[in-house]
Amino acid sequence: MAGMEITTVEGKSELKDFIGLPWRIYAGHPNWVPPLKKEVRRLLDPRSHPFWEFSERILFLARRGSETVGRIAGIIDDHYNQFHFEKMGIWGFFECADDPEAAAALFSSVETWVHQKGMTFLRGPLSPSTNYEVGLLIEGFEYPPALMMSYTPPYYPGLVESCGFSKEKDLLAFLIDGDYRLPEWMDRLAERIVRKKGIHIRRFRPEEEDAEFALIRKIYNDSWSGNWGFVPLSDNEMKDIQKSVMAFADPDLAFFIYFENEPAAVCVIFPDINPLLKRFNGRIGLLGMLKFLLYRREIRGLRCLMFGIKEEYRELGIPMLAFHHIYEIARKQKKYQYLEMGWTLEDNESINSLIEEAGAKRYKKYRIFRKSL
Repeated sequence: MAGMEITTVEGKSELKDFIGLPWRIYAGHPNWVPPLKKEVRRLLDPRSHPFWEFSERILFLARRGSETVGRIAGIIDDHYNQFHFEKMGIWGFFECADDPEAAAALFSSVETWVHQKGMTFLRGPLSPSTNYEVGLLIEGFEYPPALMMSYTPPYYPGLVESCGFSKEKDLLAFLIDGDYRLPEWMDRLAERIVRKKGIHIRRFRPEEEDAEFALIRKIYNDSWSGNWGFVPLSDNEMKDIQKSVMAFADPDLAFFIYFENEPAAVCVIFPDINPLLKRFNGRIGLLGMLKFLLYRREIRGLRCLMFGIKEEYRELGIPMLAFHHIYEIARKQKKYQYLEMGWTLEDNESINSLIEEAGAKRYKKYRIFRKSL
């Protein structure tokens, strides 16, 4: 077997290898959904993506001879560390053959780099933070991933643990499929909440797009600030998300809940476009546009990407109202056959129990790992 070499990504050819590696790793995994290569390139580009306005990164490749067998990113997120008063290093964008030597060399390279930067522990995978794609898949390999959720081979956790990492937190995803209705007791409770003075729902207003996304960011940052792993979305990050999603977003699937004319909560649901991304196989171009026209009917599901309630409004029964509204939308838009809700933290028992009482089933689990330096 050829010797192992770790190289730092410096030029275009190395970056091309870094971005293209998953197509070899997942050749035997039919549920994997290829990302758009140009979007991965942009996400990794410190000159193009707003995440790097307050963060830094280094990219490593593992090679045996002329063959690239692994990749990883080392990341330092200053926004997170300032918000939590921690010194966290991050590993992310990890892909690797079932090769313990390659994995060990990749993680060792990241550990050395973040330790030299003064970090005291390493967490991952975050690609590049909890506001993006996170976690290694632990359960649910028989299902394809929903939009912006990861899919990783079953052997990855073993590689990570062999390098001295242990579980820090599990994340859960829930599924509602088929012709489903809310339990009657939840419907009745939601109707009573609707009749309460001062509580009402309003849909997203596309004609006021900039203001609406600014409001989504404000509610999200307010409502999630006490959660494990949270890092605030910057204004420029939200603007970047706005540009990325408006091409396929459905305004009927995003809504705000108000109490006495004050925005109390937000729910953002996107069509699960992953079946189309699978067709694109990493590229759009003219052929991709043709595939969009031919196969857009394959978009049959939804993902609840964001749901947040400001702390001062959490005793009003807003989750019941939100569930009721989501199911009303789903019933009207019969083209959608399933809804994924997640991720949620494994120890957020109040919301997890409520989701299950609403009829959803836990069907996937993702794991975040940690190692002290």
